[in-house]
Amino acid sequence: MAKKQPETLEFHFRPAPPVLEAGPNPHAKSTTEVDDTVQALRTAFGDAVLDVVEYAGERTVFVPKSRIVDVCAHLKTELGYTYLADLGGVDRFTEEDRYEVMYNLVNMDAGKRIRLKCRVDEDDLVVPSITSVHKSADWNERECWDMFGIRFEGHGDLRRMFMPEDFEYFPLRKEFPLLGVPGSLPLPPQTPTGDQVLDPYPRAHGSIPPKSYEEAQRDVN
Repeated sequence: MAKKQPETLEFHFRPAPPVLEAGPNPHAKSTTEVDDTVQALRTAFGDAVLDVVEYAGERTVFVPKSRIVDVCAHLKTELGYTYLADLGGVDRFTEEDRYEVMYNLVNMDAGKRIRLKCRVDEDDLVVPSITSVHKSADWNERECWDMFGIRFEGHGDLRRMFMPEDFEYFPLRKEFPLLGVPGSLPLPPQTPTGDQVLDPYPRAHGSIPPKSYEEAQRDVN
């Protein structure tokens, strides 16, 4: 009996889909069409406008941190960007200029938006505060300090917002462990009279926290 030869399977070729030509971003908004504002900044500040990046129709202007107060003041008083919509930090996790501070500004009358960014090196984590220009930057800068450890020089009350003052870590840095630092942040007891829970993620570290009814009872008398 002849040995059955293996069957060669048919190769079903599926052609790659055609590459679409790049066109206008359908999500781009007219509010971020601010080429005139960018040109005005180039005229006023020259080389201090380090770079302008456009993505999804939005313009981001990079300026040195030493000029961020001047640029924000110029945008507010000369170009009508009176509303600071947001201010926050970014950890790029690079060897140089690891951090960024971004500022989203709005011209309410013209309905325009622009984003500023300044790079911050890990060896010099200080940025001038813009609270003298936008008072609303107060809590945003405090939150950025709390989460990234970036200090804002000139801020009148740079306290932590969410973490205790003696907490030595900054939770939004890339090296901060997702499960937290074991034992670094005592939590309130599960019951009003119970003991503090020292490990925020004890199950992840091999122990099981007691149920609330198993906690040691305190003599309240």
